[in-house]
Amino acid sequence: MRAVVQRVQSANVKVDGDTVGEIGPGLVILMGFAMGDKDEDVVYVMDKCVHLRIFSDNDGRMNLSLKDIGGEILAVSQFTLYGDTRKGRRPGFDKAAPPDMAEPMYEAAVTHLKHHGIAVATGRFGAHMRVSLVNDGPVTFIVESK
Repeated sequence: MRAVVQRVQSANVKVDGDTVGEIGPGLVILMGFAMGDKDEDVVYVMDKCVHLRIFSDNDGRMNLSLKDIGGEILAVSQFTLYGDTRKGRRPGFDKAAPPDMAEPMYEAAVTHLKHHGIAVATGRFGAHMRVSLVNDGPVTFIVESK
């Protein structure tokens, strides 16, 4: 599993012009799932995201986690995170999990985040989405299970 984690002041996701998810300060987590990913990959990556100390303390140092600041999460599935661009000009997606495997993992990731007591907004799996965000910093990390 691969996640792109962005610290944001606010974010939203729209499908067909309708806002389906919206948050204030917190994290946007773009999630990609690979062939062979397992439940423990989802748990590892989601726990890492929740506990990353990437929010500023009173001294301006990245020392606080999402839980410490009471932040929210916008969780969006994004299979293109496993796009392979090394050969040619068209990305290959051989390593990306097919939708029938990826969707249950996405749902499990969202459920796991909610078990942390965090407010979680979501996109819509498999839909064409428009994600808007105000990246705070900018601060962006990649978290992987393998």
